[in-house]
Amino acid sequence: MSIHGQENTLFDEWRGSRKGFVSDGLVSEYDYLNSDIKICIVLKEVNDPDGGGWDLRKFLADGARAQTWNNVVRWVTGIRNPEREIPWKEFDVLSQEDRKSSLKSICAMNLKKSPGIHTADYASLNKVAYEDRSFIKKQYALYDPDLTICGGTGELFKDVVGFNNSEWKRTIRGVWWFERAPRKYVIAFCHPEARVDNPLIVYGLIDAIREIYS
Repeated sequence: MSIHGQENTLFDEWRGSRKGFVSDGLVSEYDYLNSDIKICIVLKEVNDPDGGGWDLRKFLADGARAQTWNNVVRWVTGIRNPEREIPWKEFDVLSQEDRKSSLKSICAMNLKKSPGIHTADYASLNKVAYEDRSFIKKQYALYDPDLTICGGTGELFKDVVGFNNSEWKRTIRGVWWFERAPRKYVIAFCHPEARVDNPLIVYGLIDAIREIYS
C-alpha cells in the first residue's frame, strides 16, 4: 500500500475521536520520496475558527497561505541548496506558484488534528497529543524523514513519539537538535510564523542545519 493509502487508513481510525479532524502528511508522495533530503515539518495545529474538517495536504498542494508557509518555502529552498548563500532579495517576494513548487516535496503534520485559533492553547495541545500519541507515532513512522523541523513543538514531539533516550545537543548559536537515527535529525525551532523578523527565522534555521550536517 502507498504511504498515502496508509495515511488515509490511519486517519479513518483516528478521525472519530477528534471533532473537525484535519488530515495532513505528504503533499506529494512521489516528490517526497524522490527528494534529496526528506523533510518533515511538525507543527501544533491548524488555525481555523470555522471548525476544520478539511485536508492540509490539498491546501499545501494548492499553494497554501503566505503567512505561515512562505517561511517554510524559504527553509526548504535553503536546505536543498546548502552551498548557496541566498540573498534575501531572492526570498523576499514569493508567489502561490513558488509555494506549490516547493511544498510538494515535504511532509507536514500537526500534533493536534482538531483545529485551534491563532494562539495555541498549550494545555489542550499537550492533553490531545498525549491522548493521541499512538496515532502520532504511527503516522510519523510512515515517513522516516531525514530532517524533522519542529515549529514550537520540539520537546512535546520528542516525548510523544518516544525519543526520550535521544540526547539534546545544541549548535554554536543555540539551536537545539538531536539525532534520532544515524544521519536523521530532529531540530527544535520556532514556529514559521513566529513574531520575529522573517530573515532571522529563515537564516537562523538554515545556519543551524549547515552546522548539523557539517
